[in-house]
Amino acid sequence: MSQIPVTIPRDHITGLVLAGGRGSRMGGVDKGLQLLADKPMAQWCAERLAPQVGMVAINANRNMAAYTALGWPVVADLPGLTAADDAFPGPLAGFAAGLAACTTPWLLTVACDTPLFPVDLAATMAQVATAQNALVVMASTPIDGAETSSHTRALPQPAFCLIHTSLAASVHDFVAGGGRKIRQWTQQHPHAFSPFGDASAFYNANTPQDLVHLHSLMAAG
Repeated sequence: MSQIPVTIPRDHITGLVLAGGRGSRMGGVDKGLQLLADKPMAQWCAERLAPQVGMVAINANRNMAAYTALGWPVVADLPGLTAADDAFPGPLAGFAAGLAACTTPWLLTVACDTPLFPVDLAATMAQVATAQNALVVMASTPIDGAETSSHTRALPQPAFCLIHTSLAASVHDFVAGGGRKIRQWTQQHPHAFSPFGDASAFYNANTPQDLVHLHSLMAAG
């Protein structure tokens, strides 16, 4: 009789760096290619993710040659999911692209502007998925520095999701139908939250000022 695994093996997870957005609050620049300590943010994220998963890819919709030069496969949003007045439908379109290209049972997404995410992100979320029989696991952090507990209000981190690839058609259809809210989609399926105690690990650079602060966080170690 085979033993039931207590978690998801690392090589059953593909990591996806979400870099397909418009960067509107960053002045329209491609956030994933903005330099942080002389290295593009997407590269920081991919390198931090690589030891945690079986393989890594980047979701991007412009500057494809620059992303390809970083050394990981690049997947663009799927045709038909982009309306004329909505050039980049958001992270869910990245989910759909990643799931369509995924060759492992699970996909783990991370935002390209959040390069300090936990080094145990994949392992922790995989344990939650197994323990709670969830097809989608979303990271969460304490609100206002409160201690993480089952009784504490938590702040979801929607771009950080562990998703079973059986949901590929679901997310595709949701986006094609005009859906844009990650939590609205996840609530359609068995889902769970994976709490992380350090909210600063999910600090993201939406603006040039945020990027400056991210520099200081990295310098502080």
